[in-house]
Amino acid sequence: MQNSNKKIIEGNICDLDKEKFFSGRIHIKNGNISKIEKSSKKYKNYILPGFIDSHCHIESSFLSPQLFASLAVSHGTVCVIADSHEIANVFGEKGILWMLKSAKGFPFKFFWALPSCVPATPFETTPNKIGIAETKKLLRKKEFFSLGEMMNYPGVIYEDKEVLEKIKIAKGLKKPIDGHCPGLSGKDLEKYISAGISTDHECTNLKEAKEKQKSGMIIQIRESSSAKNLKDLIGLDYDKCFLVTDDIDVKDLLEGHLNENIKKAIKLGVPFFKAIKMATILPAKHYDLNFGEIKVGREANLAEFKNLKDFAPERVWVGGELVFQNNKVLFPVKTIKLDTNIKVKNKRPGDFKIKTDKKKMKIAVIQIIPNQIITKENILEVKPKNGLLGPDLKKDILKIAVINRYGKEYIGLGFVRGFGIKSGAFASSIAHDSHNLICVGTNDKDMARAINILRVEGGFVFVDKNKVYKVKLPLAGLMTNENPLRLKNKIERLERGLKRAGCKIENPLSQIVFLALVVIPELKISDKGLFDVKKFQFKSLIV
Repeated sequence: MQNSNKKIIEGNICDLDKEKFFSGRIHIKNGNISKIEKSSKKYKNYILPGFIDSHCHIESSFLSPQLFASLAVSHGTVCVIADSHEIANVFGEKGILWMLKSAKGFPFKFFWALPSCVPATPFETTPNKIGIAETKKLLRKKEFFSLGEMMNYPGVIYEDKEVLEKIKIAKGLKKPIDGHCPGLSGKDLEKYISAGISTDHECTNLKEAKEKQKSGMIIQIRESSSAKNLKDLIGLDYDKCFLVTDDIDVKDLLEGHLNENIKKAIKLGVPFFKAIKMATILPAKHYDLNFGEIKVGREANLAEFKNLKDFAPERVWVGGELVFQNNKVLFPVKTIKLDTNIKVKNKRPGDFKIKTDKKKMKIAVIQIIPNQIITKENILEVKPKNGLLGPDLKKDILKIAVINRYGKEYIGLGFVRGFGIKSGAFASSIAHDSHNLICVGTNDKDMARAINILRVEGGFVFVDKNKVYKVKLPLAGLMTNENPLRLKNKIERLERGLKRAGCKIENPLSQIVFLALVVIPELKISDKGLFDVKKFQFKSLIV
């Protein structure tokens, strides 16, 4: 090291073009790689390009942007292309600008995908909107590198004017358009892609992914806290794939980030350099980033590893600055405040009752699929009691409610199967995409109690008899400035409470937040009612 603007890094350097390592020195000047020279020395360390997560939602970590980056960079990630879709639903343009402001000052590459679907659909309630005017204004900003995931695929297929205008704006600015089209196939898929949409991260099986890839799409292979698709997508053309996290929570982020996805990919048979490319040079080329490989002229965003088995970095550089060393992030984290935007009145048990005059009936029940955000529709027979349709704990049928958080008195009611809890109620202020409050419970009294606690500071609440477990997320009801380890401990305490109550889901927090996501098949629920995603229409609870 010579001075703050000139540095030399030595080690086994990753050459992605030739798919090999060579001994050498990397010279850095003013943040860029100025010279690379080969060496006859034998090194034990390995220098790789820093990793790029080309599709993620920072809000899903439950952490403010700088806290998120402080963990991601410790795992070798130097850049994210983050879609601030979640906070945009809660606060609109104000929320997006808050994210940009919160990210400033930390040595990490925060690039942004402008949310394309706020609100995501007309089938749930949010007062906020990112329309054509906002898209024109914000997408021109240098911080935005793409138009975010186009979840409204019916709008593309059936030529919705606003959807097509947003796509036109992105094309005019020569910015990529990210996709979101679970299960789309045939002519509908072709029309969706022909609109100019280049990526998809929603593939859950190889057949679907191969068809999309053959049609010209880049497949963003998702391995997240709630949706683990990597294993099922082995066998693709890896030169047309990226590795992404999409939604990763603080517990998983403390353990690893893209480094873990790379490790899993290699274990599953993906060639070493192919796995590295999917998290470096391939997304860098697609989004026109001046890094992602170790070459003269490229920005010096690098990660140094002691070995290539555990992928735990020793040091990380961003823009030529050493930002991580000796298991420590070398820059302070600064955070700014934001309110919850939860406007929910006190609830009573009667608000959750479902009345009926029938003695026996069949109902549509949301069936959870472990480690997936997709669900199935179950048709089950139930017997009401005293004119009320309620949970059936023997059949693992729990009541689910979505409560409008924006001042409207809307409550969508239904039933869900797969949680396994035998007592209490579990509630969240995170419920993709509109983030109305969501609650799963064994009885109406505990559901009302959980919501009344939740509405104060947001987050997650589990109430069971005389016990209350809370995880507060006061920033938009989505995130917190709290220390990640303390946050993890609170989450694990809540999860232990759920487990004692009979919960059999591996990651209940990540599971509950997607039950209101009405753009992911098969059966979901919003504050307006039960929703059939395949038919893209509301569905009666009683069959």
